[in-house]
Amino acid sequence: MAKYDLGLSGYNSIFSTEQERNEDANTEKVVSIPIESISDFKGHPFHVSMDDDMVKLIDSIQENGILMPALVRPKKDGEGYEMVAGHRRKFALQQLGLTDINVIIRDIDDDQATILMVDSNIQREHVLPTERAYAYKMRLEAMKHQGKQLLIDSTSSQVGTKYSKGRADAELSELVGLSRNQLQRFIRLTYLIEPLQQMVDGRYEDKRFVIAFNPGVELSFLKENEQKALFEMIKEFDATPSLTQAQQFKQASKDGVLDESYIRGVLSIEKPNQREPRPIDWNKYNKYFPKNYTQEQKEQLVDKLLGAWAKKREKGHER
Repeated sequence: MAKYDLGLSGYNSIFSTEQERNEDANTEKVVSIPIESISDFKGHPFHVSMDDDMVKLIDSIQENGILMPALVRPKKDGEGYEMVAGHRRKFALQQLGLTDINVIIRDIDDDQATILMVDSNIQREHVLPTERAYAYKMRLEAMKHQGKQLLIDSTSSQVGTKYSKGRADAELSELVGLSRNQLQRFIRLTYLIEPLQQMVDGRYEDKRFVIAFNPGVELSFLKENEQKALFEMIKEFDATPSLTQAQQFKQASKDGVLDESYIRGVLSIEKPNQREPRPIDWNKYNKYFPKNYTQEQKEQLVDKLLGAWAKKREKGHER
């Protein structure tokens, strides 16, 4: 008897659950694609460079290969892919002269991609302050946008209840283990002009110019033209602002009196840690030493005499 295909599902499909069929259809596979077909994530906040960690990664890839595939998503125009997680692996492979990379291709929206991109990088051992700042800012914006979408969807379904936990910054603070205030202080660094951001990170070309985190936060409240003027004065005076000076600049900006003259006046006040130690002028004291004393003998004698003097003072205080 002839057999006819009636278009019915196979025996296993009939008795498999809908969940199992969906999981089978959505199973993600690792595929190899040309590196040149992948563009960087738009606004990617993490710097990829040939640092010590990158050297270690390259050595690891040479020895063991790529242990974890990168994650990419199809570009909206259909031309290639956008990297979500794996920028450092991509860079390392390029340094080795390789042309293909193992990836998982996942079709996800902008908010999902941003959250995955940040989460895959933020736990690295070495993350610069402004890298963390931009990452927190991007993730927070994605979470807020998701919240708005959920609230809109809740008019026709119950999906809106998923965002009833509280404000996005409170949720992100809990996720990253920071107070909401400290989270916002990190995000303030994104308002600094690029050269000042580099000084906060310690990656400015002249390594003498480093701005600590707290002064950096205070300086972020300055207007862009004020920050540019400050940057020029930093180079002129060969000095970066202390926390107190940064707070002075912030208040002056708020009062509308911050100009080059004001900045010059504040930076001209020497900070203790900027003072060069004055070398001892031994020529002034040579008359007190035998002529045949070497420099080492002079220093040893001074050390001995100062030690005896310190002990004498100590005994005097005890009485």
